[in-house]
Amino acid sequence: MRKFKKVLAGTLAGVLAVGALAGCGESNGSSTNNNTTPTNNTDTSGVKSIYFLNFKPEIADKYEAIAAKYKEEKGVEVRVQTAASGEYEKTLTSEMAKSDPPTIFQINGPVGYENWKEYCADLKDSELYQLVSDKSLAVKSGDGVYGIPYVVEGYGIIYNNAIMTKYFATEGAKAASMDEINSYAKLAEVVEDMTAKKADLGIDGVFAATSLKTGDDWRWQTHLMNMPLYYEFNTGTGDVITNCLEAKELEFKYADNYKNIFDLYTNNSTTEKNLLGGKTVADSMAEFAAGKCAMVQNGNWAWGDIKAGGVVKEEDVKYLPIYTGVAGEETQGLCIGTENYFAINSEVDEATQKASMDFLVWLFTSEYGKKAVVNDLGFVAPFTSFGDDEKPTDPLAKEVLAWMEKDGFTSVKWSFAGIPSEQWKNDFGASLLKYVQGQKEWTDVVADAKASWASERSA
Repeated sequence: MRKFKKVLAGTLAGVLAVGALAGCGESNGSSTNNNTTPTNNTDTSGVKSIYFLNFKPEIADKYEAIAAKYKEEKGVEVRVQTAASGEYEKTLTSEMAKSDPPTIFQINGPVGYENWKEYCADLKDSELYQLVSDKSLAVKSGDGVYGIPYVVEGYGIIYNNAIMTKYFATEGAKAASMDEINSYAKLAEVVEDMTAKKADLGIDGVFAATSLKTGDDWRWQTHLMNMPLYYEFNTGTGDVITNCLEAKELEFKYADNYKNIFDLYTNNSTTEKNLLGGKTVADSMAEFAAGKCAMVQNGNWAWGDIKAGGVVKEEDVKYLPIYTGVAGEETQGLCIGTENYFAINSEVDEATQKASMDFLVWLFTSEYGKKAVVNDLGFVAPFTSFGDDEKPTDPLAKEVLAWMEKDGFTSVKWSFAGIPSEQWKNDFGASLLKYVQGQKEWTDVVADAKASWASERSA
């Protein structure tokens, strides 16, 4: 697997252009989608309005401001509608059935493309696709390009360096610095010692609450599950995501490794296991932001939550990879990838398609647009139009970039894109909750996950 940092060479340094998604959405067969994008010479003078269906509620107001600026500069209205959290597919289905459907929408990779391929214009000749720093990131089918990645993200174990520094100064500390924590064995040793000393450290637990409330368990049934999926399907032959997508069965070879880190989280938490079913991601981030714990698993999108707490200093917010005890993990980096791809509605007229693409190009190339992307939307955008002085400024994004640039480290692909269905995730999340509550044995969690995979894949 190519290292992500090599993708960055000669491109925007503030972009975490992830080569690890190479092959994502690609097909060896010919595309059945004959939709084409209009040429750059298409006349758009008659287009007065385009429609963008956004799926990130947390930045809806930012898009509204961007739309207002675009109308001021270009005279074209960008109608922004935002789907409620967790309701994007449902909203998109409803809106596409209307006489005035979205002209710009989003798909979540190859799975999303399969659902919406009849509405996805071929963007291989578009200006925005030409700006993608690593074109293997795009969602492709045959010779066509149907989804353009617009943000890449990273996740791992976020830690408060001030608390860790305090721990390293305690008598009998199991490590002298974070540099020594490069495996599950060392992480577990340190964490368990910190739990014994939590009163002295002024924390309620080492890890924030493991949120297992239905709908808030995505960090475990999707993001943490990425670790065993990556190691099972990174076979050295073919792309790991494609291998995962095509797998009719899950062997769950690394189930014990998953259990290692999951148990470490729940056994050394701020919250008793029997209360985790009521905990949300917001609860978890609030605990970290208030300095009540030293670590939390989450992505660079969580900086806003941490900043809002006003307790943890920016310079103390750092990242650690998710170690599970796999051989050779000392050189493992963070989990990097994307589920965020722009698509243009091929069912609207060519002028509207071109006007929609013009807006996206403006967003990622104009001086105003690029500043808004970095500072307001908080994106790490994979386009060559961003220069060295246009890097993300928040500490988590900078940490992700720093990990990508470390010599000798390999980032972990977002293999969870190959999970068969949302139902599989929901089933697995429910099993995890029963496990921590003592209502289910781990062997049964594993068996049910394997059975559900086979069932969902066949369906």
